[in-house]
Amino acid sequence: MKKLFISILLIILLISTSGCGLFNLDGWVIPDDAEFLALIEELDTPEKICQYMLDNFKIEEHPYKSLTPYQLYLTQKGDCNDFSAFSTFIANYHGYETYQILIIFYPYVFGYSVGHTIGVFKEKDCYTISEGQFYLGRCQKTFMEIVNFNYQEDWASYTVYDYWNNIVEQITK
Repeated sequence: MKKLFISILLIILLISTSGCGLFNLDGWVIPDDAEFLALIEELDTPEKICQYMLDNFKIEEHPYKSLTPYQLYLTQKGDCNDFSAFSTFIANYHGYETYQILIIFYPYVFGYSVGHTIGVFKEKDCYTISEGQFYLGRCQKTFMEIVNFNYQEDWASYTVYDYWNNIVEQITK
């Protein structure tokens, strides 16, 4: 009975986190909020952006709803999709080339898969990432290297989107 309960709990957890998707930043308009605008100006590097998220935001899964960067700023609660959108929006504002990677993981459960979104920043001649609220400054040369190094063999597929939500690369194992 205990194994059945744990299996059901695991399935519920996998399904509840399956919606971590991607917020489309293309066309999103920055609100006229002086405090938010000042914060954007202050957070001028990916490392500062991630440190701000770590210090101020709590993790709260909401698999069927994506927050704008401003909504995340106001609620201070979000998931990987929200953190990725926030970090790439602000980094792009400061002239960084940015991407978001949507990673789909094994196993599939009842047709559902677990998804995860990360922010990617082009810094000098390499890519660094925002893993949730954490800045991972390890220099990686390709998107495949990012996925393989940080997520080992657990991923089933990934899609890289540029800032305007155009697909740049799509790989399925």
